[in-house]
Amino acid sequence: MDNKDTAHSHLLSFLNAIPPVDFCCVYGSTLHSTDPGKSTMVDYILGVSDPLQWHSENLKMNADHYASWMVLLGGAKLITNIADKLGVGVHFNPYVTWNDKMLKYGVVRMHDLIQDILNWERFYLSGRLQKPVNMLVDNLDIETINSVNLRAAMSAALLLLPPKFTEEDLYAKICSLSYMGDVRMLFAEDRNKVKKIVQGQFDLFQSMYKPFLEEYEGKDFLRFSSSKNQLANISQV
Repeated sequence: MDNKDTAHSHLLSFLNAIPPVDFCCVYGSTLHSTDPGKSTMVDYILGVSDPLQWHSENLKMNADHYASWMVLLGGAKLITNIADKLGVGVHFNPYVTWNDKMLKYGVVRMHDLIQDILNWERFYLSGRLQKPVNMLVDNLDIETINSVNLRAAMSAALLLLPPKFTEEDLYAKICSLSYMGDVRMLFAEDRNKVKKIVQGQFDLFQSMYKPFLEEYEGKDFLRFSSSKNQLANISQV
């Protein structure tokens, strides 16, 4: 078993410590770290059919994953209501220690996840899924459904780009869509965050968007030419 398989097995093993889910993906720097020795938080998105029931079961198994005041004041009902009424439909448990790793996981209703992917209702998880993720569980074939989201993201990026740009410019614009209007990018977040994400996961972006680029080229919407650094120069026709 190579390092990639070992890492994949470790990511999957966390699912044995929580109630069953219909969808699970891992995202963030752990997908393509430039420093394998660096300790990073592993980020999960979990899709479930009924968050109230799922949190009720998870509280019995992992009450220490939740903020103590949530457990004391309302339990699963409070957790679900806050996510639905005050948040974006996702409840996150951050700073969870498991097998000597720090992780964070967000729980979302499958219906809400699909609606956000198809219609950009909250543009939260749909924005996350426009970037590379590692899907570990996909019972409802979200990977196929997400093609609608990827196509829309590329189309939106093309509208925001000049007539000529590089392949890296395209992925950076796609990546930046979910950060537009995010005040954290003005203060707390790294101003070069988008560039670092794209450069660190360039091959993953390529594999995600290659089918759409080829389709647009075939329809003569885009034209490609090579450059000295092997990155494609793209022209909008």
